[in-house]
Amino acid sequence: MENNQNEEIEIDLREIFFALKRRILLILAVGLLGGCLSCAYTMVFVSPTYTSKATMLTISKETTLTSMADLQLGAQLTSDYQILITSTPVLEQVIENLDLKMSPGGLRGQISVNNPANTRILELSVVNGNPETAKKIADELAAVSSAYIGEKMEVIPPKIIEEGEIPSYKTGPNVKKNAMMGLLAGLALAAGLVCLFCSYE
Repeated sequence: MENNQNEEIEIDLREIFFALKRRILLILAVGLLGGCLSCAYTMVFVSPTYTSKATMLTISKETTLTSMADLQLGAQLTSDYQILITSTPVLEQVIENLDLKMSPGGLRGQISVNNPANTRILELSVVNGNPETAKKIADELAAVSSAYIGEKMEVIPPKIIEEGEIPSYKTGPNVKKNAMMGLLAGLALAAGLVCLFCSYE
């Protein structure tokens, strides 16, 4: 009984393999079509975005990193700062100062905070559809979050070491990535349909 089931499964897989092989050109054509459609949609309908980045140094002149405990403390503080930078009070203040027409959640979606490995540097990146607005938000976010961290944690505020620049080129959308995703989606869809039709035959 078990042998018969294994043989049936083996036969089914073999039939599916040959069905896919027979229709390989059709599958490739559908995949290529998916890639082209995704590329065209991205280029025509998706608005370009720009990224501006400000950086802050989280070590003040009163902090001395002379021991492993100090290094660990510095790393922990950097992690705390990352959370505070995207906290609602900071974002609400940035929105109010710049008179932005968006919610804190919407602004949070445009912001990313990165801490390069083995540093106390924080990189504040802002993605926006307007390059000048991206720079304004990055600068205001750095200023507001630095003051907020100093007040709430009772420490010397992180020092802004580099303000944002007006980006001269767009950073999104990623046309190649979206085209590749469309290609893969088309291949998967075509292969799935071939397998489905094969199972009904």
